[in-house]
Formats: sequence, C-alpha cells, structure tokens
Amino acid sequence: MTYVADSFDTLPPMHAWVTSARAKAAEDVAFLSGAALSHLHLVVNREDVPQALLRARLALRAAEVCMTHLGRPERAGELRDAVGFLQPGDSPGPAGEVLLSWQKAVERPVSIKALHRSLPQVEAEQIATWLDAAGQGAPVARAAIVLSAVLEDRPRDLSSALLLADAALAQSLGWTHVVPLLGLGLKRADIRKTGSDLHVACHQAIRSAAIEAVREAASLSRRASKLREVVPKLRAKGAEDAVAQFLGCDALPPMVLTSLRSDRAARRFCDRLVDLGAVRELTGRDTFRLYGL
Repeated sequence: MTYVADSFDTLPPMHAWVTSARAKAAEDVAFLSGAALSHLHLVVNREDVPQALLRARLALRAAEVCMTHLGRPERAGELRDAVGFLQPGDSPGPAGEVLLSWQKAVERPVSIKALHRSLPQVEAEQIATWLDAAGQGAPVARAAIVLSAVLEDRPRDLSSALLLADAALAQSLGWTHVVPLLGLGLKRADIRKTGSDLHVACHQAIRSAAIEAVREAASLSRRASKLREVVPKLRAKGAEDAVAQFLGCDALPPMVLTSLRSDRAARRFCDRLVDLGAVRELTGRDTFRLYGL
C-alpha cells in the first residue's frame, strides 16, 4: 500500500537510537540496519516524496563513492559534467559510464532487462545467474552473496558488483526500483571481506546509507514543494512540463527543456526559477550551466 501524507514532515524522523547507536555485535548491527530499512521503506512508498529525483540523487552519490573506491578524482561536479552535455555518439569517459550505469539502473522498475540496459557490457543471462545465486534468504544476505559472486567473476568491476547487490536488495525487499544503498555505504576495505564479516559490513553500510537517504528525501521533498508552489508564477508556455523534468532528474542543462520555445527561453526560465529560490545553479559557471533542486 502506498503511504500518502500532506507533508513529509508528518513522518517522524528516524529514531536517535538508530542514527547514533554504536553497535559492534553482529546481532546489534543487523537489528539497527533492519530498523533503518523499515523507516526507509515508508519513505520509498510515499507519494509526496519525489521518488525519481531521490533515486537520481542517490545514484550520483553512489557513482561518486565508486570513484573514490577506484582511486579516481571525479566528484559530483565532474560526474555531472561528464553526462550532462552528452550528444549522440559522444563518449562519457570511464567516470561518466559509471554514473550512467547507476542512473539507468534507478530509472526503470528493477528487472533483468533494465539491469542489462544499465550494464550493457554484461550479458543478461549472466546477470540473471548472479541474482539467482542469491537464493531466497534474508535481504542483506542475498545482497552480500550477489556482491561476492560478481566480484569473483569480474574482480575489477566494482561498480557493477555494487549495483547488482543493490538490485538484489531491492528485489528481496519488494521495492519496485533499485535504491542505491550498498553503493553508498560500503567502504573500500569492506568489499573484499567474506562470510559473516561481509554480512556485518553490509548491515553497517545499509544503516548509514538509509539514514542518508531519509535525510535526502526530506530535503528534496521540501525543495520539490517549493518548486510546485512557484508554478503559478511561471508564465512561459511549457513551464509545467519543464518543472516535471526537474522533479525527475538530478541535474539538467537548459537545452533539454524542449517544452519551452527555444534554448534562450529555457535559460531564462532556469534563471527565473533560481531567482524564485525553486532550483539551484549547480556549476558556478557563466556558461554550460546545470540546474537542479
């Protein structure tokens, strides 16, 4: 059942004993991650949360964490630039490919077809084999099994392993879409762990990532509410369609707002939204700008 509310603030914040407790015993770590997941489950089923935007923002964070694990310097700004202005036939580069994989993974309901679309370098049959290997156990255990299985076959493909582990987690929780959690929370030293040590690390990662996801959902919900409030002040033809694009994407260049009359009109529209405090300019540049909530 979808949880509906008039305001995101009606959902109580995650309890302090979940967010601040310092657990060491495996059973305590598992209990806290379960509590965090339970709270996040409410969030990912709320209609007043911009779900597509939340997943897109978490996908950016997961790609950023992957860059850190791989020893690459790209962070959010560089990752957005790598994909924000792509034209047909352009190469996004290694960092851009990682971000595109995460973006595509969270866009559509989780399935083998959708995952293959996000990871075209991996055969669909292989993806199915990895996910089937997880069996029917507990969600975190299944995710850990998938992570280990992918890394065993593709030890250099860390991003794909984390992405598919999050897909296994989403499937076992009954979520319609991948929500990046292990991609956000697992530390580099955790990834090569095995057995119970890996399971504990996954629980810790899920707890910390779920806390971050809930906070991000609250922030984006407030920003989305502000954006919807200013719609009556926007007189540009195609404004409602353009606003809908902002509610589904992490960052947009004005040129993709095709419901507006021209690139110039799109730039003026974006700057108007900035003036109204409804969106932010994300690059700090005078040209080749990106906008988002």
